[in-house]
Amino acid sequence: MNAVHRALLRITGGRFGYRVIGMPVLELVTVGRRSGVPRAVMLTSPIRDGEAHVVVASRGGDDRHPAWFLNLRDRPQVEVAFQGGPRRPMIAAVATPEERARLWPEIIAGFPNYAGYQRRTEREIPLVLLHPVP
Repeated sequence: MNAVHRALLRITGGRFGYRVIGMPVLELVTVGRRSGVPRAVMLTSPIRDGEAHVVVASRGGDDRHPAWFLNLRDRPQVEVAFQGGPRRPMIAAVATPEERARLWPEIIAGFPNYAGYQRRTEREIPLVLLHPVP
């Protein structure tokens, strides 16, 4: 799906693809936990929490965490690009249980597809806060 998304951005010169069902799209670059190679993925960010962008490690309700989540969990120094702009260093933090309890209702109120993803899996879908580096 990421390849299709990137193709849409390239073909339209960025006119389409930086918003998906009302959510801004960002490019997250993590470092592979085994390979050490940078890995880029396009993700939606349904809400913000202060200055932090929140992303959902849903993988469409799959029973496994997405690779990008495992990578940033092991190495939280990431880079993020918005609307095709330059990549900026950020720190990723997996939401605490208290943060998730506060943020999850807001996410599913605006984007109920995430509630459907949660129903499909037994794992608790993690939320990740992407904090700007000061």
